[in-house]
Amino acid sequence: MTLPPKPALRPGRPFFSSGPCAKPPGWEVSELSAALTGRYHRSDAGRARLQELVTKTRALLGIPESHRIAIVPGSDTGAVEAAMWNLLGPRGLDVLAFDYFGQEWARDAIDQLRLPDVRAISAPYGEMPDLSQWDPARDLVFTWTGTTAGVCVPSGDWPGGDWIPKHRQGLTICDATAAVFAAELPWDRLDAATFSWQKAMGGEAQHGMLVLGPRGVERLLRYTPDWPVPKLFRLKKNNQLDPMLWEGGVINTPSMLCVEDALFSLAWIESIGGLRGMIERAKANRATLDKWIAWSDWVSHLPVRPEIRPLTPVAMRLEGSKLKDLDEDEKRARAKAIAALLEAEGVAFDINAYRTAPPGLRVWTGGTVELADISALPAWLDWAFAATE
Repeated sequence: MTLPPKPALRPGRPFFSSGPCAKPPGWEVSELSAALTGRYHRSDAGRARLQELVTKTRALLGIPESHRIAIVPGSDTGAVEAAMWNLLGPRGLDVLAFDYFGQEWARDAIDQLRLPDVRAISAPYGEMPDLSQWDPARDLVFTWTGTTAGVCVPSGDWPGGDWIPKHRQGLTICDATAAVFAAELPWDRLDAATFSWQKAMGGEAQHGMLVLGPRGVERLLRYTPDWPVPKLFRLKKNNQLDPMLWEGGVINTPSMLCVEDALFSLAWIESIGGLRGMIERAKANRATLDKWIAWSDWVSHLPVRPEIRPLTPVAMRLEGSKLKDLDEDEKRARAKAIAALLEAEGVAFDINAYRTAPPGLRVWTGGTVELADISALPAWLDWAFAATE
């Protein structure tokens, strides 16, 4: 078979993974030379670095002073689990399960915490559950943006969350890892929110952030779960907020290289206009792919409704007139072949759909990805599709 001619323009940085995501432009390992390696993380210098990270995060995201911020182990997963293990139990629980991780949080609540009253409010990939099914008298665990499905709760430009009552009785625990620095979040509607540095920030993995609002703090102090809480999840000490954790400290030893890397990312974000700058870059990136998808005869958006498509990632389903004779297994094999060919060409890494999602592709369009690289990608996608026929 003769391959079609290759496109002339190549992405300069072929990093389109949905996590860990592309590093900020200009990043080099040498940028970490000031990291406090070989130093005690609880030294004055170490604590100052950690406190600087928390302070800059608060300022750039507009997190109110009423909210507490902690660095926790285990990336976003560890942060979500810490919130669930400490806060859940006094009320019935609803979980929005429209992507793989939402399904995981529901399973953990049922199988690990063994809560007696859990409702999984589910939707298939590409759809959003009916949000009115949540009872605000019950606690809620949900992902703001499900990266595995490319679906987010409806929000628009203004911070969303109108569907969360201000005077709710239950707590809202939000896995916001793909939304932070890619959406404006309504912090007053989120009683506990979690994220990691490896998503829109373009940082390294293994460290998570937990933001606890006043209602979350109140639950933490007034309630003690029936189950033993592992040390890495403990958020209080002697029935008080653990000062080691909530005052610029950490539960266990962090990587000071990762801390320095996160500080570099935050400085870069500040240099491009902060959160608004990140959102505008993501909008331009996604608009470029949206325009191509609208004309494609072999891919479509996985989320059919535009209002539930996040700025990042863009999740695509292999679907169109050129694929009408292929079954799901054949489509999955084709998507895998397209992703593998583009990786071999060095023009797009890690763009195959999540393993449990319908056959397709997934491209991170967050603010650390350059518009020029996104703009060069569609021609290569069409080339790879033709080359794998």
